[in-house]
Amino acid sequence: MCLIMNVPSGFSESSAELNLSAMSIQNQGAHSMDETKSTTDKDFYPRCSSVQQERSDSPDFSCVSMSAQSIEQPVNIKSGDTQPDLISVQQERSDSPDFSCVSMSAQSIEQPVNIKSGDTQPDLISVQQERSDSPDFSCGSMSVQSIEQPVNITNGDTQPDLMSIHPPRSDLTEPVCNKDDEFMNQLQSTYSDFSYKSNSAEVLKALKSNLRKKFQCLYEGTSEQGNPTLLNEIYTDLYITEGENGEISNEHEMRQIETQLKRAATEDTPIKCNDILRALPEQDKPIRTVLTKGVAGIGKTVSLQKFILDWAEGKENQDVQLIFPLPFRELNLIQDQKCSLLDLLQCFFTEIKELDIFSSEYKVSFFFDGLDECRLPLNFHCNVRLCDVRESASVDVLLTNLIVGNLLPSALIWITSRPAAAGLIPSECVHRVTEVRGFSDPQKEEYFRKRISDQSLANRIISHLKSSRSLYIMCHIPVFCWISATVLEKMLRETERGEIPKTLTQMYTHFLIIQTNIKHEKDYEKTVKDDDMILKLGKIAFQQLVKGNLIFYEQDLRECGIDVTEASVYSGLCTQIFKEEFGLFQGKVYCFVHLSIQEHLAALYVHLSFTNNNLNVFDDIPKQRPQFKVLNLIQNNPPKHVLSELHQRAVDEALQSKNGHLDLFLRFLLGLSVESNYVLLQSLMKQTLSSSTSNNKTAEYIKKKISTSHSPEKSINLFHCLNELGDHSLVEKVQDYVKSGTLSDAKFSSSQWSAVVFLLLTSETKLDEFYLKKFVGRRSKSENVKVLQKLLPVVKESRSVQLCDCDIADEGCAALASALRSDSSQLRELNLSDIKLGDSGVKQLSAGLENLHCKLEILWLRNCGVTDKGCAALASALSLNQSHLRKLDLSMNDIGNSGVNLLSAGLENPQCKLQTLILRDCGIAKQGCEFLASALKSNPSHLRDLHLSDNKLGNSGVEQLSAALKNPHCKLQKLKLTNCGVRNKGLAALTSALASNPSHLRNLNLSENKLQNSGVELLSDVLENPHCKLEILWLRRCNVTDAGCDDLASALLSNPSHLRQLNLSWNKLGNAGVKLLSDVLKNPQCKLESLRLINCGVTDEGCVALASALGSNTSHLRELDLSDNKLGDSVKLLSALKDDPYYKLDRLNCY
Repeated sequence: MCLIMNVPSGFSESSAELNLSAMSIQNQGAHSMDETKSTTDKDFYPRCSSVQQERSDSPDFSCVSMSAQSIEQPVNIKSGDTQPDLISVQQERSDSPDFSCVSMSAQSIEQPVNIKSGDTQPDLISVQQERSDSPDFSCGSMSVQSIEQPVNITNGDTQPDLMSIHPPRSDLTEPVCNKDDEFMNQLQSTYSDFSYKSNSAEVLKALKSNLRKKFQCLYEGTSEQGNPTLLNEIYTDLYITEGENGEISNEHEMRQIETQLKRAATEDTPIKCNDILRALPEQDKPIRTVLTKGVAGIGKTVSLQKFILDWAEGKENQDVQLIFPLPFRELNLIQDQKCSLLDLLQCFFTEIKELDIFSSEYKVSFFFDGLDECRLPLNFHCNVRLCDVRESASVDVLLTNLIVGNLLPSALIWITSRPAAAGLIPSECVHRVTEVRGFSDPQKEEYFRKRISDQSLANRIISHLKSSRSLYIMCHIPVFCWISATVLEKMLRETERGEIPKTLTQMYTHFLIIQTNIKHEKDYEKTVKDDDMILKLGKIAFQQLVKGNLIFYEQDLRECGIDVTEASVYSGLCTQIFKEEFGLFQGKVYCFVHLSIQEHLAALYVHLSFTNNNLNVFDDIPKQRPQFKVLNLIQNNPPKHVLSELHQRAVDEALQSKNGHLDLFLRFLLGLSVESNYVLLQSLMKQTLSSSTSNNKTAEYIKKKISTSHSPEKSINLFHCLNELGDHSLVEKVQDYVKSGTLSDAKFSSSQWSAVVFLLLTSETKLDEFYLKKFVGRRSKSENVKVLQKLLPVVKESRSVQLCDCDIADEGCAALASALRSDSSQLRELNLSDIKLGDSGVKQLSAGLENLHCKLEILWLRNCGVTDKGCAALASALSLNQSHLRKLDLSMNDIGNSGVNLLSAGLENPQCKLQTLILRDCGIAKQGCEFLASALKSNPSHLRDLHLSDNKLGNSGVEQLSAALKNPHCKLQKLKLTNCGVRNKGLAALTSALASNPSHLRNLNLSENKLQNSGVELLSDVLENPHCKLEILWLRRCNVTDAGCDDLASALLSNPSHLRQLNLSWNKLGNAGVKLLSDVLKNPQCKLESLRLINCGVTDEGCVALASALGSNTSHLRELDLSDNKLGDSVKLLSALKDDPYYKLDRLNCY
């Protein structure tokens, strides 16, 4: 494990970030890009053009705020000129009524360097830009190290509106004197000191050398002030897996971490970090673009940094000649400039100027770090198509065309992002999605044992964190492990005294105190007062948290009464709290080390403003911000001196948030009012002690909200809030029921059921399976539905949900359908057997199956009262492109031939991925077999397993299926025809199909059909055919005698014989038949591994023969079932063989 104290300038991950060993790759689903009028099926973007399209005003909401009013003006790059000039430009921004839901505000960003084509020496430009008031809420966090608010996608719209209006640009003409000599000198030095190399090998070597120097170290604090740590000394290989892609969540990222801990390990394919751009062996298509997601501080940037370092040092990925890391944070600074891709790269990487980097001899990779910080519009649907790397366009146009593949289609691209912004890249442009998921429990312990040299102290820290479930859950995030280690290592030493932190608020407050004390040890800036610094940092933390901005610029600081000099001082004094960073051209960007630290300081500011100044800072929030609702506040009335009212206001505001961005802030705010934290804060500044009465009122208000909440997910954070207040009464009332497993007898209130949800979701036990029966017992139908609705968050987090024989009616189906539609649902298997859902219930479920977010793979609907009408709805869902359903059981439903016809039509659809269809006892006859045969012959046919037992198919029906088996498009591997009225005529057709080439059938069940010895003879003949690949054959209750065993014995000796499992139970074989089979088992040509002879009239004589065969040690048999036979003492012979490891028999049943 490794602790990341900082990252190279411009890279977007927490400075206190930890590398981890578990990542998950998830396959990105495909959504079509909108086509423009000039597109074709193969070309969905406008043709190559140098013209930049303007967009008309649109009333649509764009869920990522693209405002860039506070960002410094970027470098202006013009074609052929890589040397910017110093110019002064005044630019005004026109008012716009449109809401931009992802904040791209760049109001405080300095003007960029202007780079012109052919000029490698940048001129400094000074641009004055006014920042107009805007009602837009910044819904996407643009911070690298902080958690951003997620993108808001409206119902029915799976792609955020990425459209933006290009503001008019003034002509940049008037040169001015440099306003910052140091800035200009540094820029000139960057370009003038470069010695161009004509030798390409030397240029490539220089690029690697520079990248190695840049990425070989991690820093504590800023790179200028921190102590470097070699990355290779502390980095541990990441564990990455490839699976499904996660969807955009409307929950706080800390809640997402909690839900990840409940998920069972999936069957993912592990991928090493250095292999992230390589296709897996079983993947035919190459990997071009990879999107890596993860919450703030989880390890995205460091994994990217390690990849580059290993490449630069010549260790990995040497087939790639050029890697260009381009952080979005720095690209923001030149977002208004026009340049070519070549100019852009020569601006960032001056050493490549005399190298033909786009030559076919070079394999090129682009790494874009921090998509969540991007303030470019990323107008994939509207930008002009660009194919020439030397043609000038906006940076946004360059990026979208590069990602789509219009520019450099052979280039490899790696993008990192927090989950909220991942949807900004169209899914069809992404070939692999990975997710960094944080520490597993063993990795948490490994980290603390590496981080703390005193192993006894490390064990004490681990034990303490485990004693507090809320703290231990948070340790899933590497940065919290670092915070906890910093605090607990200091407090648990013998010289330290005081209460050990048990809540999040206590932990972060101790951390703040420790960092402030470190400031006192510095021998400069003694005049900086703690309370003044904390209040100012807290004010900007709160104001920017409300806006959704988690990186900010100079004007943002000035609005909070902080000038640039103060900000530099604060970042120097508190390197582990507040950061000042410089981009390529030294444009200053500010942020907190992690979002959770920003949230804690924001809560502290709100708390102190009220307790010390009677100020409710919520009053200052502009009413026009749509995502931060001001609730029934009379502004003219002075604030009341009751802390509980502030708390209630904060609770209401947090509950109104659609993306949970105030959840952790609320927990901190309430925790700060507890007496233990009051005592801690007294060491920093004076404050008024809150009364226990106020906290009691707050707790009661929260309980009321829990009882009336229609969102169980929202209630979960409220329980965390009660924990911060020290109120565990609700949880304690239901805890005993949960532990004892007697929930089915409990009569809980609404709030108590919410407590059950909280306990289940925060327990250590993973939610592999959820059984509703444990909770409802013998309740009525209406009570069952109410319990199911209350437990819906648990249903969403469970991979398998078993509701068998729990009457839930239509309302219950509606609840389950909502769970299937949830973007955070982990539901993969749903069992509703023996519930009278009827067609109406199935229609509701089918609507859930049709939803893009539904990932259900297995659906059991046995004996649910479904008819052909329900089949129509299911067939529609199966035909959709996004359907993940692989297994469907409709047994014991009267769907008839008409229902099979509808299902078969769905199976014939190439979008249908169903592999297993179970239709036992469904009233199917010959006509139904015709429909199924047609589906089996379709191309492609995904069906591999078909169950038709207990249907009156007869010989004619089997003949239809046999004809399909001969078709080369049919890939059926398993066919169950138990009790289907099959006779020799139908069997002859079936054996003919088995002998065809190719025959894919591996498993055949013909039990309870009157085949007799003549039928066995037909089967034995085909088993000897080299084209027959049958491995499993069940002939239970088929009227077979010892004569049939003689034919089977001959088949088993054939070479090759593929048969591995044979079931002849409930046939009158007798000892004679068993002896024939025993003789075969001795022969090494026989590969049989499982033999079932239940109730076959076997006695001691037959048992002795079997024991002799198995004792020869040439037998491959591993499983033998002789139940319901009169064996006597001879059983001991078989038991001795099973117990002896020398022999292969390991499963034996004789009773």
